Amino acid sequence: MLGKTIRMKRLIQQDTGSCIIFAIDHGMTSPTLLRGLMDTRTRVKQAISGGANVLMLGRGFAYKTVEEFKPDTSLALMMTACAAGRPAGPKITPISSVEEALRLGADAVTVYVALAQDYEPEMIRYLSDVGEKCDFWGMPLIAEAEYPTAYQSLDTLETEYGADYLKRNARLCAEMGADIIKVNWPGSIKDMAEIIEATQVPVVLAGGPRISDEELLDRMAQAREAGAIGCSVGRNIFEHENPEAITRAISMIFKDKVSGKVAYEYLQEQLNRR
Repeated sequence: MLGKTIRMKRLIQQDTGSCIIFAIDHGMTSPTLLRGLMDTRTRVKQAISGGANVLMLGRGFAYKTVEEFKPDTSLALMMTACAAGRPAGPKITPISSVEEALRLGADAVTVYVALAQDYEPEMIRYLSDVGEKCDFWGMPLIAEAEYPTAYQSLDTLETEYGADYLKRNARLCAEMGADIIKVNWPGSIKDMAEIIEATQVPVVLAGGPRISDEELLDRMAQAREAGAIGCSVGRNIFEHENPEAITRAISMIFKDKVSGKVAYEYLQEQLNRR
């Protein structure tokens, strides 16, 4: 469909084949309010200046930050939140619609996909419904094929679920019509490459919990080597001491094809200037 083709050309930058997403939707997912979210408008401005071309937001802060958007900045409207305060445990909850995304001028909608939970059948059904509506309206679907929770260490989640969980989740999202799939780091280039091969759609790497700059950039470089076209990073940008510089370092990996080491050296230079 023409509409989807046009929107995909904005989501994936044509000159570099990259997609750098700044995920700043954590006010709808985190069990506690993160300090880096307090000045969302400034964080959005910094991330865009650093090279982010897609913003993952809810409707409220899309309105509050739109003045910082550049003409080629894309909005990926969040379609899910996390009911993190439930006594029975967190649950992914639908909050928006494809029609609303169209009204707001979004270039994509985003659904967080949590499997291996007691509500897995409902999650799959919801994802399929969104995929069908996206196909009808020409709206790209970004599916976050991630671990059931985004607020534990990756080491803990890898031990509990493993790369096979991510492979299954990512393939299911592709089957439901996802146009871009976001996944956690599965632990190795080999596993990342297998996820990309299994989905046969563009894949971006999630930033995940806060980690060291060197580890983050090395992981991004490995993901690019495996075939990822970009990333979707939140906490490792908006909780960073220099959000613009870390975004620029990440962007260099996917846009300029530099190594993780070169990106890290650039970042250190920027930090030492302050």
